[in-house]
Order: sequence, then C-alpha cells, then structure tokens
Amino acid sequence: MEKNLTRRTLLKTIAAALPASAVVLQQEALAADAPKLDPNDPTAKALVYVEDPANLDKSNPAAARYQAGQTCDNCIQIQGDEGAAYRPCGIFPGKVVASAGWCSVWAAKP
Repeated sequence: MEKNLTRRTLLKTIAAALPASAVVLQQEALAADAPKLDPNDPTAKALVYVEDPANLDKSNPAAARYQAGQTCDNCIQIQGDEGAAYRPCGIFPGKVVASAGWCSVWAAKP
C-alpha cells in the first residue's frame, strides 16, 4: 500500500520533531556551561570519582572494581560530544565529568 506524503503530513511531522530538537540543543548548551564535577563533592567521593584513574585510592573497596582501560569516555552513562575533555554524565546531573575519569558506577557501553 503506497501512501502519498501530503504537505499537511510533512508539516505535522516537522512540527512534532521541533520540540525534541530544541530539548537536545538546550541540553548541549547547558552542558557547555555546566561546572566540572569536583572530586571532593560528597556524591563524587561516595562514588569514588577521579579525573584520572591513576589517582584511585586502592584502599577503597569500591575502587577494586576498576580495570585498566575503563574511563568515563567508554561508560554507558556519558553523554555529549565524543572527543570532548569534559562531558555530561547521567550520574552527576548538572555537572560535567572528565572523559578520562572514572567512578564506581562505570558500566561498559553496549
């Protein structure tokens, strides 16, 4: 069954997509202005966040989960543009984390 694309259908489709596009653009703008997560922030400390995994406190049992090569950049929680040094994270809303960093919530991207 062939369906003709009418002008009305096209305009409805575009109108429906605009709010979603605006949300994405707004999130990107907010991420650009978001402050960096302070490793001394109570939540960051509780989740053993570090900007450089070489600085992990190995005496912390949560740090034992770390394996070489795990970084925020290859975690499922990272958001934003690939290649950026600091990016938004789903675990720390309103802040950006070091792409080279790590925390105990790290989970591999599928």
